Amino acid sequence: MLDVRVLTHQLSRRTILAASGLFAGGAAAVQPAHAQTAISIALDWYPNANHAGIYWAEDAGWFTDAGLEVTARTPADPSAVLQTVAAGRDTFGISYQPDVLLARDQGVPVVAVASIVPRPLLGVMSLASSGIASPADLAGKTVGYPGIPAQEAFLRTMLAGQNLTLDDIELVNVEFNLLPALLSDQAVAVMGAYWTHETIVAEQQGYPVSLLKVDEWGVPLYDELVLVTSEDVIAKQADVVDNLIAAVRKGYAAAAVDQPRALEILQAASPEIDLAVETEGLALLAEIWTSAGSNLGLLDRARWDAFAEWMVEQELVREAPAASAALYEAALIESVATPGN
Repeated sequence: MLDVRVLTHQLSRRTILAASGLFAGGAAAVQPAHAQTAISIALDWYPNANHAGIYWAEDAGWFTDAGLEVTARTPADPSAVLQTVAAGRDTFGISYQPDVLLARDQGVPVVAVASIVPRPLLGVMSLASSGIASPADLAGKTVGYPGIPAQEAFLRTMLAGQNLTLDDIELVNVEFNLLPALLSDQAVAVMGAYWTHETIVAEQQGYPVSLLKVDEWGVPLYDELVLVTSEDVIAKQADVVDNLIAAVRKGYAAAAVDQPRALEILQAASPEIDLAVETEGLALLAEIWTSAGSNLGLLDRARWDAFAEWMVEQELVREAPAASAALYEAALIESVATPGN
């Protein structure tokens, strides 16, 4: 694990830029622009470690160098990001691979153009004292979740690997009150916790927890967070898309290398962040970004296809959309090494 306490304050600016330059090939090569183009990026949530690369790119002037005037905003309704992007009210947005595929299935013309977090972050969280070590231990227990159909399908898949079904648990909608549901005994376990956030919050509040990561219990690999835009923007402003991808990829490469500086930038952009939580979260995310190597930010067509087929099996979508429709061609790779492996 990368340790932010000993990580590279010793690195020079030149070293950091050189590290980020490792990710500047292909779709990531910034093309100079003659005029500033104003664009917006709707975040998926309030600013946090997941967005470190975006704020780094802004702070470093890489958006400006690419001819972009970028406004990153926290949406009033994070669940509506794909709709605001499709309608042109936001130029870009951050969303989730399952949500992009669901939207495509419903005819929403959004396209993933970059990977922000190229692996699942979700899991089933329980208090360590509950002794839940596998999905089999959920049998007969009350499990809370945010009412999201894809997460219900995650649970179904995890239980199926233990010869169990959703009928073997009591599933309750606790909305996004995951930790409160555990602490109030409303649920013995909760689906939907991020191991880069909720588990850290719980531990720092004095509640040791356990987490069953969805991808370790049968759910196919997918990109937790992706940068999206509309088909219209791709058709009319491909240079803007390419330049944004390039700057964002450089930003995430640099943030992974110099986490203390990334946290300073994030806190300057959003002073209300919980720095202790985001410090631990960024260290975990940096491992993922570093493991991606030169593929950082690119999209794996084969993994998207496989996950789409799983969504069909789970009856979340009617048919698997063609990757060529859901993914930006210039940001594709054929195969990505599994992050962390």
